[in-house]
Amino acid sequence: MRLDGVLFFPVTPFDADGDLAEPALARHVAEGVAAGAGGVFTACGTGEFNALDLDEYTRVVAVSVASAAGRLPVFSGAGGPLPAARAIARAAAAQGADGLLLMPPYLVSGPPAGLVRYVREVAASVDLPVVIYQRGTARFSPSAVAELAELPNVVGFKDGLGDFDLLQRIILTVRRSTRKDFTFFNGLPTAELTVPAYRGLGVSLYSSAVFAFAPEIALAFYKAITGGDEVLTQRLLTEFYLPLVELRDLVPGYAVSLVKAGVRMRGLEVGGVRAPLVDPAPEHLECLERIIAKGLEIAGA
Repeated sequence: MRLDGVLFFPVTPFDADGDLAEPALARHVAEGVAAGAGGVFTACGTGEFNALDLDEYTRVVAVSVASAAGRLPVFSGAGGPLPAARAIARAAAAQGADGLLLMPPYLVSGPPAGLVRYVREVAASVDLPVVIYQRGTARFSPSAVAELAELPNVVGFKDGLGDFDLLQRIILTVRRSTRKDFTFFNGLPTAELTVPAYRGLGVSLYSSAVFAFAPEIALAFYKAITGGDEVLTQRLLTEFYLPLVELRDLVPGYAVSLVKAGVRMRGLEVGGVRAPLVDPAPEHLECLERIIAKGLEIAGA
């Protein structure tokens, strides 16, 4: 299954009582698909995978698959302790997900051989394409990724570290060792800021948290960077993405909290974030509103 375009990572809406808000999620996913996403990655980092129980996770995947209605592939998050990761993977498959984004194991930092075993065991539990997510406690060696790329249903590698020396070695090693169509993509927070650097390594696919609350801006950037419009690319990077990243870095967890706040600002009530994340402070919300307005102005939206 080939992914292309701007990848959409929906937030997970909660109602006033803190429960999963399925109608809001259905609308959120449907609107993202209609706006021109290239794929849906539900119940992942932006979707607060870490804060969902298995029943909620199952419902998030079911709603997302139904809302996408076969128009786009729907990948869902998995990860954490090995038994939980396998159960989550099976739940995703049962609800019709098209693939998994496999996040790190819980807290434990294992050697590459241990990470290979972890991925092998989760991938073997389902007949779904699996994309490995390198971040946090999951730091893979080039040989480990090359070994995993030989598994029939391991189809891609999402980099959330930004270690370009390591990533280049991983890419070269995998491409030397397999003829398989293996996908690499940029998974750093607010990935657009580093898209030019990743493209220098031949990695053009990336996840867009901005698409969740401002698809107009995300698509304008995508068209500019892929169409060679350096002026618009640099203007969006300088006047929208850079201030957004500076705001994001003020408080741990704002990479998710600001996205959810942005969705609310654009007219969809999705509630706040769950602990241990915190919602943005009032002064930060005011700043976010100004940043979004500037991005929309630049994008001509």
